[in-house]
Amino acid sequence: MKSECELRLKQEACKDLFTDCTKLVHDFLSVAPFSDYLDSVYFTRFLQWKWLERQPVTKNTFRQYRVLGKGGFGEVCACQVRATGKMYACKKLEKKRVKKKKAESMTLNEKMILEKVNSRFVVSLAYAYETKDAVCLVLTLMNGGDLKFHIYHMGEEGLQQHRALFYSAQICCGLEDLHSERIVYRDLKPENILLDDHAPEVVKNQRYTFSPDWWSLGCLLYEMIAGRSPFFQRKRKIKREEVERLVTEGAELYCETFSEEAAALCRTLLAKDPAHRLGCQGGGASEVKGHPFFSSINFKRLQAGMLEAPFVPDPQAVYCKDVLDIDQFSTIKGVELDADDQLFYSKVSTGSVSIPWQNEMIESGCFSELNVFLQEASGPADLNHSFQTTDTVKLGLMQRLFGSSVSARSQLLSDTRTNSSYLLCLPL
Repeated sequence: MKSECELRLKQEACKDLFTDCTKLVHDFLSVAPFSDYLDSVYFTRFLQWKWLERQPVTKNTFRQYRVLGKGGFGEVCACQVRATGKMYACKKLEKKRVKKKKAESMTLNEKMILEKVNSRFVVSLAYAYETKDAVCLVLTLMNGGDLKFHIYHMGEEGLQQHRALFYSAQICCGLEDLHSERIVYRDLKPENILLDDHAPEVVKNQRYTFSPDWWSLGCLLYEMIAGRSPFFQRKRKIKREEVERLVTEGAELYCETFSEEAAALCRTLLAKDPAHRLGCQGGGASEVKGHPFFSSINFKRLQAGMLEAPFVPDPQAVYCKDVLDIDQFSTIKGVELDADDQLFYSKVSTGSVSIPWQNEMIESGCFSELNVFLQEASGPADLNHSFQTTDTVKLGLMQRLFGSSVSARSQLLSDTRTNSSYLLCLPL
């Protein structure tokens, strides 16, 4: 097997190189070692963490702060997890507004996609819960604001090319991660990069797969460098028919701020025919990454988060419009929620999402504070099935995690004797 691996490595490095080795290791670990693990204190501790992870999530889990902006169905505001201090962005989808626009399927799809994708370049869904009036998606907070704010509200319109290069490389990686999950984004625009320019094939109602995303990347790169859309001026009123005509027939103009490589990349991404568009000729993201415009980018280091960003947000600054400048939503009238609606929202409001929640526990120090294993053979008290607590129970972090309910749980913990199953339903 060693010789086979060496031969494959010489021929071509690929992700399947160690498939056979991985299977051998898996087959070995799945028998006796896994059985030993199930009988160990480590598995018991794992169950305790999973119990903690699956606690109900409500609006009381968070502190709500200022409004950051608005989406199609409600406000987006900053929020903070009370137990850990972790900051997030809370996207509120008003139930009546969703029902009026018949957007239930779109809402569920958005939630499922954000929950599924785990990428450095795509915001993650950390929690999903509901209130009486809204379903709330708690997402990664990017304290630098959205790209639209930087293009149009941070001095002269547009960005310097080295910033546009870095951001477009990151977006390329994000699209690659989405496409690997067979997800077409199709809504790539500055306010979503934490253009609503439809690709020609979308305008013409032609069949497509990932081609609109590469068209949108071309529009976004153009807008970052030029400070305006490639097909129409910002804030200029223009009929949809004219926009569609420009998209399908118009030619973009390139000013002196574009380097030769930048202009060449935009032209190939904005090719009207998807068959001639970069990224659509069989190689996907690899075609785009290989363009000379990205010659200075080490994509492996970028994907590992090891490249220094050209702009670092000031933690004391707020990169968004003033609260008073954010339009308010009108009241929805004539729409009533029923039992079927409640059944639907129960599918969306599923609580915490495993990977983001676990990362939060690690980053906030909760994991290191709670995940204690003593050196003595008996192990820590909470992993001893027959232990009895003293009258004084240390609450600490548990008080922050569970509030007033901790004292009741602590009393229950004190009254428990040799019930070997209690660890499945009690906190650490």
